[in-house]
Amino acid sequence: MKLSVILPLLIMSSLESAIAQNAYVRLGQQALMDGDFRSAVSHLEKACITDSTNANAMWMLGYSYYHSDNYKKSILAYTKVIAIKPADATAYYYRARAKSYLGRDNQASAADKELYLLGAIVDLTKAISINSDLRDNKYYQNRGIAYRDYGMFKLQPASHFFDKARGINSLKASIADLEKVLADNPSRMDISALIDQSKEKLIQATTGNTLVKH
Repeated sequence: MKLSVILPLLIMSSLESAIAQNAYVRLGQQALMDGDFRSAVSHLEKACITDSTNANAMWMLGYSYYHSDNYKKSILAYTKVIAIKPADATAYYYRARAKSYLGRDNQASAADKELYLLGAIVDLTKAISINSDLRDNKYYQNRGIAYRDYGMFKLQPASHFFDKARGINSLKASIADLEKVLADNPSRMDISALIDQSKEKLIQATTGNTLVKH
């Protein structure tokens, strides 16, 4: 077949793929805005199969997975977003949130909990380093919670992953992050309660009292 015939066919094929991909993105975006995350997943999966380099579609897919409680797939989707847009703070943020949920899963193995909880802290630290909005405290709030969860995990007695020093340092880091949030908004009683919880666990850890599982 002559090149003059092949080129128009290739162009038409590319245009058809682009049109189909854009249609799936629009349908997925609308479903996401309507709160129908399962439908959003269905449309956006098709969009991302058509074009795996569309960071916006992949971001929305990760968000839809997250709100469908499919945290492992959400992590995979946001990992792909980060590969395309390494300075996307929100991608690190939602990947961290998904890891935090998996790290608190009672069905998860201790090794997986270590991986997910520590991974959440690392991702939130990266998000904080990228985020330019100093008034946005959700990164510090969630990292404070992640530090608390990781600290409690490291302080569980009779655990292969027990590490008192790291557990205590994580609880101190939790308090520091949460106090930053509270300083910016003293009316946040929920944050005040979280700080008190971390301080209580820290006292138990430093005085040698038995820690209560969270």
